[in-house]
Amino acid sequence: MSTSHTDLPAFTPAEALSPAKRVLITGAAGQIGYSLIPLVASGAVCGSQTPVDIVLLDIPQALPSLEGIVMEIQDGAYPLVRSIITTDSLEVAFKGTQVALMVGGFPRLAGMDRKDLLTKNAQIFVAAGKALDQYGDRDCKVCVVANPANTNCFIMKDNCPSIPAENFTCLTRLDHNRALWQLASKAKVPVGDVARVTIWGNHSNTMVPDVDQALVRTSAGVVSARSAIKAAMEEGKDSDEAVSTWISGTFVPTVQTRGAEVIRVRQKSSAMSAANAVADHVRNWLSTVPSERVRANDWVSMGIISKGEYGIQPGLVFSYPVQIDTNGKIKVVENLELSEAVKAGLKATEAELASERDMYFTIKAELAAQQ
Repeated sequence: MSTSHTDLPAFTPAEALSPAKRVLITGAAGQIGYSLIPLVASGAVCGSQTPVDIVLLDIPQALPSLEGIVMEIQDGAYPLVRSIITTDSLEVAFKGTQVALMVGGFPRLAGMDRKDLLTKNAQIFVAAGKALDQYGDRDCKVCVVANPANTNCFIMKDNCPSIPAENFTCLTRLDHNRALWQLASKAKVPVGDVARVTIWGNHSNTMVPDVDQALVRTSAGVVSARSAIKAAMEEGKDSDEAVSTWISGTFVPTVQTRGAEVIRVRQKSSAMSAANAVADHVRNWLSTVPSERVRANDWVSMGIISKGEYGIQPGLVFSYPVQIDTNGKIKVVENLELSEAVKAGLKATEAELASERDMYFTIKAELAAQQ
């Protein structure tokens, strides 16, 4: 069949698209920002049917670099990108923002203790919270990536009373994804055949990677993760102890320290996988396309503001197993039976988060006294 040059191509009908989202990326000129921007532009973050207005925020010295990134976005000819703004102004950045990807933060430098790091980041996230409170969309969804992610998220919410608490999250999906790969590799199955892995607590070395509820699809059917690991092990096939030893001695510490190991090997932080995790986190939360949400009967890990689930202090930003309904409401998966080891881990990571929160309140009082 011949085609006339006057025939129109098959454009996507406007009514098939969702309303556009104004998406802010802070620290946009950095490594993670550079890896994240094409994912936002292509629809991998807000969903494949959602147009985006992209706002890139960074310090004044980074603005020339951002202009080069704008040229690359333009040269990518992304159909979903409606506009691009670069700025070093919090007012411009947060005005009308509907999705805030908080990538920019102060990195931990040699010789810094935790209070030094928190002091630097408190100033950044206090300002960000106030700017979002003043200028942002009232239903803005927030994903904090910059470390210490849980406490930075807490700080931002503490300074943004007008946005609902359930709209504030921090990234533990990278840890979740790392756990998925480690488990799938050990069970000798594709990652897509693993479900119900959980990361509890803080995005730090105290996080609790948990496979006790995990399921694996194998040639023999869907089985527990422990059964799948046991069947795949070349040694100790009849030993539950060997499975437990691998989980506690290899799996858990590998997931907990993977970021440091990437830095050791690559000499740079894990920017690509972090950006991919942000995309997974936000897409599962916001996408209007059913196939881009959390799988049915599965869950993912998200840092959210605790309401006291599993005995965790309300108000802390804590990573839980969550499911997300069709309206984008995040719900903690409750009534899971936890092992004694996991329960102990939850208490330890909760204590660390409470310590960071208290340290922030001390810093907040010191900063107020200086004004």
